[in-house]
Amino acid sequence: MTAADEWLQVESLDLDAQGVAHNAEGKVVFIEGALPGERVQVSVNRRKNQWEQATLRQIGRESSQRVRPGCPHFGLHAGACGGCKMQHLHPATQVAVKQRTLEDNLQHLAKVRPARVMRPIEGPAWGYRYRARLSVRWVAKKGTVLVGFHERKSRYVADMQVCPILPEKVSALLMPLRELVGRMDARETLPQIEAALGERSEALVLALVLRHLEPLSAADLARLADFGQAHEVQWWLQPKGPDSVHRLDVLGPQLAYTLPEFGLTMPFKPTDFTQVNHAINRVLVGRALQLLQVQPGERVIDWFCGLGNFTLPLATQAREVLGIEGSEVLVQRSRENAAGNGLAHKTSFAARNLFELTPADLVAYGHADRWLVDPPREGAFALAKALAEVRQAPVEGYEPPRRIVYVSCNPATLARDAGLLEHQAGYRCSAAGVVNMFPHTAHVESIAVFDRIDGWTLPVRAVVAPEPEEEVATAAVPDDAAT
Repeated sequence: MTAADEWLQVESLDLDAQGVAHNAEGKVVFIEGALPGERVQVSVNRRKNQWEQATLRQIGRESSQRVRPGCPHFGLHAGACGGCKMQHLHPATQVAVKQRTLEDNLQHLAKVRPARVMRPIEGPAWGYRYRARLSVRWVAKKGTVLVGFHERKSRYVADMQVCPILPEKVSALLMPLRELVGRMDARETLPQIEAALGERSEALVLALVLRHLEPLSAADLARLADFGQAHEVQWWLQPKGPDSVHRLDVLGPQLAYTLPEFGLTMPFKPTDFTQVNHAINRVLVGRALQLLQVQPGERVIDWFCGLGNFTLPLATQAREVLGIEGSEVLVQRSRENAAGNGLAHKTSFAARNLFELTPADLVAYGHADRWLVDPPREGAFALAKALAEVRQAPVEGYEPPRRIVYVSCNPATLARDAGLLEHQAGYRCSAAGVVNMFPHTAHVESIAVFDRIDGWTLPVRAVVAPEPEEEVATAAVPDDAAT
């Protein structure tokens, strides 16, 4: 048991950005708020046979990488916002920690060591979050409304006045939104406001999706309309599930994000899945296509294609791109985006449950020279397993892709799938690196390259091109999105 006056030496950070130390008995202690290299005293909150969980109480020796948090609501105190976990750590060191997390997962979970670790993709650390799901709570005892993220390790909503990771256009509306909801008849039945920013003619378009549990009164609808006009905000209403979302006022521009390098504009609805960090997404798409090295006469499959974030840029380079997604509705939206960008003739789309793929499915979709794989947190296990089974029992006439670029939002499932690809499917992990999509959080986004090693004559060491320096997204966020 860790004594109250015991000094602990912090050795590393875990996946939740907690410091990891060992007490005098050798028991592991996870310390919220502590950084590697620090000598600390703690308050233990939870004890188990093999480990303890604690909160930082005092620092005897401070890390050189500790910085002053950029948000007044960040901290370990009661009521602190739980939206960020790493603001006390220098941004460059945050990226290094995430890189180590990726390497450790690949090595320890899958026994995979990339031939090359790529330079991280990173960009602005503030004002980057173009999507946010904000909780709403009417606090009757205080006669006030709270709008924001949850408190650290709590179901309560943090008392937030600003949020520096949100674009200024959104952060500046936190207090006006609290005042608006406080005046509404339905203030006790409004659990959530989702914010989504789009880009139109170098300006930002803000949509707010109001989740309401009961029908809104005419007076409340008028209040929303007045607020929208005063603050240049689109209101969308969500009385039930995501499919029930609709515009309060149909006038005004459509939400979209742009990929200027490829001359593409991608319309979306505020409840659609899009990357929260548009600046990093633009760099990520460019990096993925550079690594894929598509040739004009080749066919490509984009697994988990979404709205076409990778499919359409790929179509500007390949002969043909097949985008596959699990929803017919999403597939139809992808077709519309392809047509709107003049790429319908080079793209096709299919709806398929991608968590139940078989070798026969791979054969049915036909040969593709290259694959782009961008799954949700669950990863692409069925896809990797089917590819491994095809290698064990080859199908006449079917040739697996020569190269796979895998974009991941979960290093653990990436490692699991990488193990299948490298140890059973006949591929080698040529390169891997992190993508700092969510600065100040412990979320690890990453990208990995897999090259087929049986029956492919190009040397592995020559297949990954160096990334140009300008790929760092240092100035990709519009001026009015900076804090």
